[in-house]
Amino acid sequence: MKVRVILFLCLLSALLSCSRRQPSADLIIYGGTIYTVNDARPVVEAVAVIGDRIVFAGTQNEAFKWKGDSTQLIDLTGQTMTPGFIEGHGHIMGIGYNELDLNLMDVKSYDELVERVKQAVEKAKPGEWILGRGWHQDKWEAKPPVMIKGFQTHHALSAVSPDNPVFLRHASGHAAMANAKAMEIAGINQLSRESLRQVSEEGGEIIRDERGNPTGIFNELAMSLISRHIPANEEERAERALELAIEACWRNGITSFHDAGATRESIALFKSFKERGKLGVRLYVMVTGWDRDLVYEWFRWGPEIDPQNLLTIRSVKLNCDGALGSRGAWLLEPYSDRPGFYGMATYPMDSVLAVSRAALKAGFQVCSHAIGDRANREILDRYEQAFKENPQVTDHRFRIEHAQHLHPQDIPRFGALKVIPAMQAIHMSSDRPWAINRLGEKRIKEGAYMWQSLLRTGAIIVNGTDAPVEPLNPIPSFYASVTRKTLKGEPEGGYEPEEKMTREQALRSYTLDAAYGAFEEKIKGSIEPGKLADFTVFSQDIMKVPEADILKTTVTMTVVGGKVVYKK
Repeated sequence: MKVRVILFLCLLSALLSCSRRQPSADLIIYGGTIYTVNDARPVVEAVAVIGDRIVFAGTQNEAFKWKGDSTQLIDLTGQTMTPGFIEGHGHIMGIGYNELDLNLMDVKSYDELVERVKQAVEKAKPGEWILGRGWHQDKWEAKPPVMIKGFQTHHALSAVSPDNPVFLRHASGHAAMANAKAMEIAGINQLSRESLRQVSEEGGEIIRDERGNPTGIFNELAMSLISRHIPANEEERAERALELAIEACWRNGITSFHDAGATRESIALFKSFKERGKLGVRLYVMVTGWDRDLVYEWFRWGPEIDPQNLLTIRSVKLNCDGALGSRGAWLLEPYSDRPGFYGMATYPMDSVLAVSRAALKAGFQVCSHAIGDRANREILDRYEQAFKENPQVTDHRFRIEHAQHLHPQDIPRFGALKVIPAMQAIHMSSDRPWAINRLGEKRIKEGAYMWQSLLRTGAIIVNGTDAPVEPLNPIPSFYASVTRKTLKGEPEGGYEPEEKMTREQALRSYTLDAAYGAFEEKIKGSIEPGKLADFTVFSQDIMKVPEADILKTTVTMTVVGGKVVYKK
């Protein structure tokens, strides 16, 4: 009898032991420095994953207790892993189209731009539109001899493309250049005064010479006078653009993407990709405010929060002023390099208030583009009024996209109102050398790219690149965040160095704080059990390498939902 009891107890113990045995991990990553962005445990040795979720983050010995016969092992071989980087403000279809059209981001002069177009014309069919984006006259090493209101004229461009209409968007996306053929198709000439008057009233400008002839530069809403004549993108071309954009995200370590202004057609394409298992990057979508009907349709439907965490739609994007490069940013005082000109509002402030009120009632976030100090103030005013009228909404997380140039009196309002500044640090690096000409030293020093000042108010900063305005690669933006230098390493000590982020702040702005900006900090943005297994692996330790070496870092692996989607 005693022997039977002992045998039973042994068998019971074995069964209980089996029942308590943890399941095997699908993936274990180890062998490098792993930054978690989890204050309770900032650095770990290894991570274990089951399905698309993290189940363990800690020591390597403990992690290997999750190892089973089919567990995939990834040895980082001394490299550095972080939570998956989140692009906090970009234009995913624009990234794809930039790869299909002329990419002019690297042109160093107007002559080089004209030569690129000439080569494209030689390959194009007669009458086919030549499209491109990325030129920025203030970044050219040499300026053309004739400049009107700070821009080149169309004549050299028209000479190499007499029969093909050309439309080339500025890097900012807030201005464009057209050749004579494109203007002819659109009916823009010296006599088109009515279209000029109408566009000016609506928030745009056709740049003209002293005789009244259009120079080919169309600012802000005036771009639509040309763009409305461009044939719509074919479905096949749109699909290819999205495929290319997703691949670009993977190459650059981007696992989630805040898409700043999606059209009805783009949203349908995103849904189609998700249904077919092709989405590949987690999208947080802002419905474009240009389509009022679409915005209010979504307000009636309510937020769409994807249980698969691939496609979430719960915000709207309002484009409220222009860009500094095109002098469209709306300022409180005139431009230093264009006296008497203040930029412009491109979206009615009454509509900002109306949309904000409706969004709060419908459970949506509002994300308003504002670069100039007046635009930022006007939007903060509208947000504040809407918040006071809807005190029942305590977690709105309204955002201002860019928030580049602020009046000092408005900086504390971000923290007080809990408005998120979604800022792209790389813009400081690219724009600061010439932005001082637009704003003057006082406005630059007191209100431009005020990261540390905003953080001290309690504001949470979301980082990003605004791609394709800037390259999608997060490393230059991380570098700009912590150095406030150009990508050439200038100036010594950085511009306004007191506004630098620490490396810890910069990492959070690309991970956990970016997730917060999309109401997703509970499921992503840090490496801890229960969160999505999204990781970015870098060739070296961006948190410790000498400042000058940060830009030498490359993305070597990207993991989305526990699956390796890119390996260098």
